[in-house]
Amino acid sequence: MALAALDSTIVSTAVPQIVGDLGGFSVFSWLFSGYMLAVTVTLPVYGKLSDTFGRKPVLVCGVVLFLLGSLLCAGAWSMAGLIAFRVVQGLGGGAIQGTVQTIAADLYPLKDRPKIQAKLSTVWAVSAVAGPAIGGLLVAYADWRWIFLINLPVGAVALWLIGRHLRETVPAKPPRPAPDGAGRWSSRLVPRVDWAGALAVFACGGLLLTALVQGGVAWPWLSAPSLGLFAAGAVCAAATVVIERRAAEPIIPGWVWKRRPIAAVNLALGALGLLMVAPTVFLPTYAQSVLGLGPTAAGFVLTVMTLSWPVSAALSSHVYNRVGFRQSALLGIGLAALILLAFPLLPYPGEPWMPALIMLLLGGALGIFQLPLIVGVQSTVEWAERGTATASVLFNRQIGQSVGAALFGAVANATLAGRLAEAPASIRPDLPATLDSVSHALEHPGALSDTAADYLRRAVDAAVDHVYVGAAAAAGLAFLVLLLLAPRRFPVLPDNSSGPGHGDSGAGTGSGTNAGGGGGS
Repeated sequence: MALAALDSTIVSTAVPQIVGDLGGFSVFSWLFSGYMLAVTVTLPVYGKLSDTFGRKPVLVCGVVLFLLGSLLCAGAWSMAGLIAFRVVQGLGGGAIQGTVQTIAADLYPLKDRPKIQAKLSTVWAVSAVAGPAIGGLLVAYADWRWIFLINLPVGAVALWLIGRHLRETVPAKPPRPAPDGAGRWSSRLVPRVDWAGALAVFACGGLLLTALVQGGVAWPWLSAPSLGLFAAGAVCAAATVVIERRAAEPIIPGWVWKRRPIAAVNLALGALGLLMVAPTVFLPTYAQSVLGLGPTAAGFVLTVMTLSWPVSAALSSHVYNRVGFRQSALLGIGLAALILLAFPLLPYPGEPWMPALIMLLLGGALGIFQLPLIVGVQSTVEWAERGTATASVLFNRQIGQSVGAALFGAVANATLAGRLAEAPASIRPDLPATLDSVSHALEHPGALSDTAADYLRRAVDAAVDHVYVGAAAAAGLAFLVLLLLAPRRFPVLPDNSSGPGHGDSGAGTGSGTNAGGGGGS
């Protein structure tokens, strides 16, 4: 997991050096967008493959593909080539993120899953702090290409540990009639991979996510590229539904939406991805533009959330073992909504500890929201469905983040445009003429009069406030989805149904009952 976690934080520190060496300033954002697209659209594919062939081969292939992408990135000769190689990295990253979460549920009984999930969350927290520091050191004293080469020893250790210590037995599936070479049917077991469905999911997700990521940035929302991508994505989505309905082993089976616990968690984590855009995307801008902090200090304001999240996740079992998965998640997301609504109440300009405290509390609330839902879904399915179910909820969270970036970006831009249009005539000539000029003006406040600079900071403050109100609405949506759609008690299966070959898999069934098992969906 450290491979994927470090990569998401370490690359951003080297962007100026990369652009200075390779050029391509106008498209460098695709270093991140291309990676994210590849991770998102491959999650359901890898989930199904891990249910068909086992977790270990999928994880090993994912790590190898990630390391190959890292090596290619280190040797990139142009920005276009680097972006393409980042996509290769993302193809491996999708296998890593989903499969590691699934293996955690395979290896550990229900009572121990919060501990291992909290440790995985801790990897992300440590990476959030260590990644920028390591990246800064490598860029300052070596070369930006080392931010990719550093993945190779980490990946080598991961592969050695997986190969030596991960033992799994893939449960045999019941024989399925399959046509033999003469057209007759036999009862031999033939693993089927829905490659047509995988390609359709990849194409559909790529088109729609590209439209969401680039819309309003690279081109206007109502422009021909945006409309064309959305139209092509809609046609591809319809084709995907037809292909998946006819497939014997679909990549995205219908049961992930027909079972109430999984459908509710899919929607709730989609809303979580939506609201996470507020702190991860807009809080650093707020900290630098409104509070006047440097990049490092602004990053720390956000980092405190990643510190409290794994702590509360580790303690969440004490909550859901008493009140159940749904009630624990309702408590967490309800608190998160109130915390998000507190952000617009902060004074202007305020002190840095104020938003830091809000992020600390938000991380604590989201820890007892997300983890019970993931553990709950994994506990309602057998081994042969767990990879698909885990990938489904992670996929929906990634989709939520993409939609949130587009939606809240439009909200922020609309607020800024309105404030610029309403500016007093006395300072209007000093203000940026376009939204694209706002960030440059804030980076060089000396070019503005004191009155104009203060007005612009207040406009940014208002825009971020509106985004946080939207994030609170997304939290409220998640609350309603869980309240109305999720069953009061998740139909938890006994731990010994998770598949053979994982040691102490029969322990802890009692905690499953306390966590909301025993009821129908």
